Amino acid sequence: MYCPYCANDDTRVVDSRVVEDGAAVRRRRECEKCGKRFSTYERAELKLPLVVKKDGTRQAFDVGKIHAGMQKALEKRPVSADQLEKGVNAVLRAVQEQGESEIAAESVGAYVMEQLRRLDGVAYVRFASVYREFKDVDDFLAAVKTAVGKKE
Repeated sequence: MYCPYCANDDTRVVDSRVVEDGAAVRRRRECEKCGKRFSTYERAELKLPLVVKKDGTRQAFDVGKIHAGMQKALEKRPVSADQLEKGVNAVLRAVQEQGESEIAAESVGAYVMEQLRRLDGVAYVRFASVYREFKDVDDFLAAVKTAVGKKE
């Protein structure tokens, strides 16, 4: 590992800690030449599929979009940040378990809706109303019935 201060390639690990609920390792390093310390993070590299949108375009899977969408649906709801992270991780796992190089955006949305349904019925309906683009009240009522009828 090169020192970011003097570019020396001789650095040593001073301390290692597991962070992000075991998803990463933070290492404190010290340069043998200049003596300055810096942190590095080690994470598993995940091969995520491309997302195929409704219009046929493809884009890289972005876990940030999943997090932002779920967070917006859960706004002002009694769901902790830890529960949100577990839901996001469950969606990520479901996508990875497909083992495909491409995944339909509808499938990703279905995984998100399932996690929101488990976390909070109101958040589920909020997300569904935007994601499914309800055309009338009947569509909305069907989503509410789904949220109420499938409590676990």
